[in-house]
Amino acid sequence: MLEVERINSFYGKAHVLRDLSFSAPGGQVVALLGRNGAGKTTTIKSIMQLVRPASGTVRFDGTPITGLPPHRIAKMGLGYVPEERRIFTDLTVAENLLVGRQPPRAGAPTWTEDMLFDLFPNLAERRNNRGKALSGGEQQMLTIARTLMGNPSVVLLDEPSEGVAPVIVEQMARVIQQLKSEGLTVLLSEQNLHFAQAVADRAVIIESGAQVYHGTLEDLKAHPEIREAYLAA
Repeated sequence: MLEVERINSFYGKAHVLRDLSFSAPGGQVVALLGRNGAGKTTTIKSIMQLVRPASGTVRFDGTPITGLPPHRIAKMGLGYVPEERRIFTDLTVAENLLVGRQPPRAGAPTWTEDMLFDLFPNLAERRNNRGKALSGGEQQMLTIARTLMGNPSVVLLDEPSEGVAPVIVEQMARVIQQLKSEGLTVLLSEQNLHFAQAVADRAVIIESGAQVYHGTLEDLKAHPEIREAYLAA
């Protein structure tokens, strides 16, 4: 469903991603792991072409998307949930969801406002509250819900558990498991290994912008030396 092939991305002269390659198979949850500064967010932004790779190819459902503008990629069915959330703080929860609405697309689940309120009960209780009145975790939920209103087939989640309360993290895990059950492919960048183990099928570990591990979570659990080398603080 999503393939990253030997991409190299830069910030100015800083070489951040180095010949990075991995894939996210359809219907699976893949966790992009690594220490802070390893290149996880740059990877997500490079897939969305918010950071344009200097070389390499990104394919979405077999179609090269490298060099396309982000809004075209979103219309193709690739949903992006940024770490910064970026909700419309002066709009209500319901109005934020309307902003994200796109027509149904073949091969992807179609989400309605009522379905999303069932998925995120916290938002249902606050549907008429403005975005700025929500907690950080609720804003994160709203960002995910707004992205789902676009009926994507792949969702990119950048640090979904970062800076939110443990009870919200548990709800996030249930949401991601529900998305997988609906047939969505999910790529999430994470530093929280416990959270990744609760939701992901496969893991890609990045160190200094390069892939150093790509395998199942079960295999990663069986190799503590890998976790110690690349994930320990």
